[in-house]
Amino acid sequence: MSAPQIITGTTASAGRIDKAIADATDLSRARVQALIATGQVMIAGETARSPSAKVPADTPFSITVPPAEEAEARAQNIALDIVFEDEHLVVVDKPAGMVVHPAAGNRDGTLVNALLHHCAGQLSGIGGVARPGIVHRIDKDTSGLLVVAKSDQAHEGLAAQFAEHSVHRRYLAVCGGHPSPGEGTIDARLGRSDANRKKMAVLDKNSSRGKHAVTHYKALRRIGECALLECRLETGRTHQVRVHCASIGHALLGDPLYGRTPKPIKPLLSRLHFARQALHAAELGFLHPVSRARLGFTSDLPADMQELIDELGRFYR
Repeated sequence: MSAPQIITGTTASAGRIDKAIADATDLSRARVQALIATGQVMIAGETARSPSAKVPADTPFSITVPPAEEAEARAQNIALDIVFEDEHLVVVDKPAGMVVHPAAGNRDGTLVNALLHHCAGQLSGIGGVARPGIVHRIDKDTSGLLVVAKSDQAHEGLAAQFAEHSVHRRYLAVCGGHPSPGEGTIDARLGRSDANRKKMAVLDKNSSRGKHAVTHYKALRRIGECALLECRLETGRTHQVRVHCASIGHALLGDPLYGRTPKPIKPLLSRLHFARQALHAAELGFLHPVSRARLGFTSDLPADMQELIDELGRFYR
């Protein structure tokens, strides 16, 4: 079992202990309350007893987060679109709707369940029993390419490339409106939203929370009052493209968390049953972690996104 995680910091504001710590970390208030109940939170050098107790701003705290007990994923015979495979890694073209690895609420039917069957259990163990081989992820309702490690050597080599931001990742997206300028870079720190812990948000650039995130975008084509975007990632943060595009006023069509569908095309999306973010991981490139050969892969737009683009073209004709 992995070691506990120790989180230290100071409260950013005065008020209830649970809220003050949640605001200063990526933990939810419910998670902080549960940790207080089990004696895992120290506030000003003493064990916190009540989540509702008041603390002043700039109060030091320390939290011991026990390692999660992972449920071992089971192999399931689920069809996969394998783009490339050798003894060290496998590149998959993931359909929208498939979760990458098991988690609460999604224990079965995930990419990991499918890979355990396809690879006969031969996946890197570095990710743990619930995430074997998983080096990076894409959202459940984002389609496209991702690489999975079959050997620990491959896992370590790929993880190093992701950490160095040397992996080529190009996404295609459909957004509302026309970005101006039509090409640019969004350099905005991302972290958990204070208003909704299920969402990510752009944070102040000097914030101690969250992570640095950079997206390069280019409008490839105007489609009436919408646009087809190319997004190249320097970093790979949770919901990065979705939050960055929304932050400049051009949320992705169909995005249930960050989008606001333009009123005129709501009936169109409803007719097409398009209820996911219009986002596709279209290109993936990296150095093979063992052979050091340069590998590059492309994935065509899935049928639902292509149909959306075609129908938008007809709608705005």
